[in-house]
Amino acid sequence: MAGVPSEDKTVQEDRQYLKEAKSKGKLSTLKAWVRLSGPGWLQSAITLGGGSLASSLYIGILGGLAILWVQPLAMIFGVIMLSAISYVTLSSGKKPFKAINQEINPVLGWGWIIATIMANIVWSLPQFSLATAALRQNLFPQSLGTGMPETSAKLMVCVPIMVVCVALAWAYGAGVKGAKIFDWIIKAMVALIMISFIGVVIRLAVAEEGIDFASVLAGYVPKFDMLWSPADSLQGYIKDVPAKFQGFWRQMIVDQQRDVIIAAVAVAVGINMTFLRPYSMLKRGWDKTFRGLAIFDLSTGLFIPFLLATSCVVIASASQFHAEPSPGLLGETDAQGKKLEPAKDVVNKYEKIAASRVKEEIGADAFENLSEKEKQERIDNLPKADKRMAAVLVKRDAFDLAESLTPLTGHFFAHYIFGIGVVGVAISSIIILMLINGFAVCELFDRPWGGWTYRLGCLAPALGFLGPFVWTGKAQFWLAVPTSVFGMVLLPVAYFSFFLLMNEKKVLGEDMPRGGKRLLWNVLMALAAGMAAFASFWSLWSKAGWYGVGVIVVFVGLAVTVHFVRKGREQQESAGEASA
Repeated sequence: MAGVPSEDKTVQEDRQYLKEAKSKGKLSTLKAWVRLSGPGWLQSAITLGGGSLASSLYIGILGGLAILWVQPLAMIFGVIMLSAISYVTLSSGKKPFKAINQEINPVLGWGWIIATIMANIVWSLPQFSLATAALRQNLFPQSLGTGMPETSAKLMVCVPIMVVCVALAWAYGAGVKGAKIFDWIIKAMVALIMISFIGVVIRLAVAEEGIDFASVLAGYVPKFDMLWSPADSLQGYIKDVPAKFQGFWRQMIVDQQRDVIIAAVAVAVGINMTFLRPYSMLKRGWDKTFRGLAIFDLSTGLFIPFLLATSCVVIASASQFHAEPSPGLLGETDAQGKKLEPAKDVVNKYEKIAASRVKEEIGADAFENLSEKEKQERIDNLPKADKRMAAVLVKRDAFDLAESLTPLTGHFFAHYIFGIGVVGVAISSIIILMLINGFAVCELFDRPWGGWTYRLGCLAPALGFLGPFVWTGKAQFWLAVPTSVFGMVLLPVAYFSFFLLMNEKKVLGEDMPRGGKRLLWNVLMALAAGMAAFASFWSLWSKAGWYGVGVIVVFVGLAVTVHFVRKGREQQESAGEASA
């Protein structure tokens, strides 16, 4: 197969090691799996990105511990689909892009690869922004924050990050041994992320206020009514506002909850992860001997780090922000009686929310006709309950979380340990986005992996370098949420493609599951693909209405048309061969 690296001695040794371990029993097999795991950690590095961190932060702000269940549930379905992708790839040994085009539908194949490249570029934007914000606000606030001009500081951060990430992504193309060294670097980075966030939560747990772990456990029980109803802890605030505006606040909260839930589902397993999985295994020379390892690799290298890291951020965020007004917006004072002064961007976000409440009362056109002074007076004269709702819903970022944790965990844990975790999240994601794009571009042009086509493909996500310069202020952190919704719209393309591949005998041959095993695979994949399709449709409908539905109809219509055209040609060819 063109582009698949030739097998070297390392792959042969790994295969033999697995076979010998399996013959010795389960304990030896488990030991071998631990030693050889790798691609699952690459998945972890990409999923623990700015999208997951931002989603976790806003889950804690909006729903508290009540939405803890979303990310683990989404990841369970994601692991199911990635396991199916692993089974198809390792059983057939075929490159999925060509297999989908040849045996399923080229519209799905091309849609998958183009969507992957688009997602890599779009998702790189919030990663650079996130790393820049953490370095300037948490780790080096004086030298990179207030100590130099903003543009110079951003260049000081972004240039080294881009150079390091490109170098590491290129190193992955240097054969199987290079990939293994790369795996160890990624494992170390993922471990650093987990240790950082777990350390903050442990420090928070031993503080005087502590953490209600009974509520944490209850938060993992799915509550699907969060899609159409505000969190219970916010209902009291809503009831305090004038009756005619309760629906306004309720809808605003529900809309934000839906966006965050959909974003969390999207970043659990993004469409680019479905591309990374098969090609990272083929790159290492894995085949059907490695199928058991592949599923173990996903469970330990992907699910566990994702569960721990995201849960820790949700717990920390919920403990500090959920149902709590942003300090200083309502005239609060500190322990010495001095009035708290919120940051300018926090005030701007608060006033934007409050302005939407005024528009609801007098109409958008009437509001726009007011002078700036009159607008401000309207905002200042809102009832106290409405002001409190606006202050509760103000979006906060990792720096705000670190600031709020400082009195409880101390400056070192709140800023440095947490900040290191945030930077690790961003950098590891950028590296993997570059790596995936290198694979995708090679497939796009049918070129071998590891050459200049791969290296140049790795450079496209470097466009994320522009993120900190285009999206300024603390809006940088929120940028990860809309980009995640974008990814959700594209995900079903990959899910349904591999659903069909799992049931295609031309691809799997004798390895196609049969009987009860096939039924189980299909039920689990149908649930995962159905969830992705539902979330995708919801994203398009909420953001684009009937235009979004039109996009789906056009894409599905094109795929169906190509399907019947291909079938017609196959029947004609079969008839021609029969007559001959």
